[in-house]
Amino acid sequence: MLHRAPSLVAAAMLAAIAAACSAAESGPGPVETVDPAEQAASCPASGPALQVLGSGGPIAESGRAGTSYLLWIDGTARLLIDSGSGAFLRFAEAGGDFTTLDAVLLTHLHADHVGDLAGILKYGGFTSRTRALPVIGPDAAPRFPATGEFLERLVSKDGGAFAYLGGYLDGSEDKVVLEPREIATDMGKGEPVTIELADDLVIRAIPVHHGVVPALGFAIRVDGKTIVITGDQSANSTVFEQRLAGSRPEILIAHHVINGQPGQPRGLHRTPAQIGELAAGLQPGQVILTHNMNRALERIDESRAAIGANYSGVVTVADDLDCFAF
Repeated sequence: MLHRAPSLVAAAMLAAIAAACSAAESGPGPVETVDPAEQAASCPASGPALQVLGSGGPIAESGRAGTSYLLWIDGTARLLIDSGSGAFLRFAEAGGDFTTLDAVLLTHLHADHVGDLAGILKYGGFTSRTRALPVIGPDAAPRFPATGEFLERLVSKDGGAFAYLGGYLDGSEDKVVLEPREIATDMGKGEPVTIELADDLVIRAIPVHHGVVPALGFAIRVDGKTIVITGDQSANSTVFEQRLAGSRPEILIAHHVINGQPGQPRGLHRTPAQIGELAAGLQPGQVILTHNMNRALERIDESRAAIGANYSGVVTVADDLDCFAF
């Protein structure tokens, strides 16, 4: 039988295996750790800033986690807003800390906005947090539980999907108590609710129209400065527009899901032109486009032009972990 010499590729593979075995025999190398403060270096150590944990939408498109935001004040993580798929990883990469959160805000209960909440709660059980955690979100509608019921379905000891985390509902098993606060939405026509979480942090939860889905937008005020998050909303969100008209927030976070072409789900989301109209009414210092989907990004020049027809300020397309001071 003729024996052939190994190819150069095979020889290289054998050499790599030998090197790996040699390294294993000599023991593991030093483990590098990253200080959470260094991980969050893209956010300032003083003043308020909003970090985009997930800038994507419901379709698995490369490089973008599902919708999620982290509010920082003076270098401390204070609010988690939504927790879409991938937010668990981005929360860690940002240096987020479960123990310092004043609340979790949920715009609505679509999976691309709450898919990683269970993972973040699991992580919370490993922390030293002792104070209760408010969870502020919408009320119920057919096929959508209210925020409190959602948490029960998620972690209840009696039939919850993750029943072993049930201590979050009664404070047992070394868990903190989750305190749901439900906002009446009425298809976007409900009354806004103001919630003072701390001396320096006030939340205004404002119902928005997102088809049949109970949904909220949020105006977050920190030491006299405001950032507005639209959440997923259509142009039928008249209460949101009227109550924030002329408010001049430092930043408007707008969800950039659809383009202006025919066939887009306009009963659920604003077109770029409608984002521009909203910005013209609120008069923000800048607009940040997130919850980005490829169908919108592929026409980003058209989107910018459509927004610019009514709004002349700065418009930025956000990526995961981008941080915006205000």
